[in-house]
Amino acid sequence: MTFAWLTPNLAYLLLVSGTVLLILALLTPGTGVLELTALLLLLGAGYTATQLAVNGWAILLWLAGVVFFGFSVRQSRSGIFWLAAALLAMIGGSVFIFRSPQGGSAVSPWLATIVSLLVGSVGWVVTRKVLAAEERPPAHSLERLIGRIGETRTPIDREGTVFLDGEMWTARSRHSIPAGVPVRVVGREGLILWVEAVQEPDTSPES
Repeated sequence: MTFAWLTPNLAYLLLVSGTVLLILALLTPGTGVLELTALLLLLGAGYTATQLAVNGWAILLWLAGVVFFGFSVRQSRSGIFWLAAALLAMIGGSVFIFRSPQGGSAVSPWLATIVSLLVGSVGWVVTRKVLAAEERPPAHSLERLIGRIGETRTPIDREGTVFLDGEMWTARSRHSIPAGVPVRVVGREGLILWVEAVQEPDTSPES
């Protein structure tokens, strides 16, 4: 049994939407909402595809476009070339992915072209920015604090508080340190600093 609303254009939009959400879920794993939504959309696209005549070669061409897109976001010099190849493959595969009863393309060429260009170009920019952000070293690396001098604001007996670079930090020390003493950062564990007391120079007069 077929349904009138199961049109090739709808099946195509479900397929593209599910693929886009799946890529976003892989790039930004989180609560699972994106993954679940992508799965539902792809299942919907798969069901509609069973009600329509499908061109296998067009699916392979469309998947090749997805692979080319992956190359485009990873390559710095030839990224534009791979993006152009991805867009052409995705447009060609999108137009002919379903067959009409007359034997021609069932998906609107205008819809396939606009969606492929929009999703491909916007997705390329967003994906490259996400990957660049992941590869960028943290702007506030705590390694820069090692060797810096701060001051204890509470006594450190196993654990206490240190004022350093305008911020309060949780600190630990192997020896008890009273409040108001200069300390040097010698290491860290996550957001907890390991410190030791700074030895004050002996200014007492010689006997």
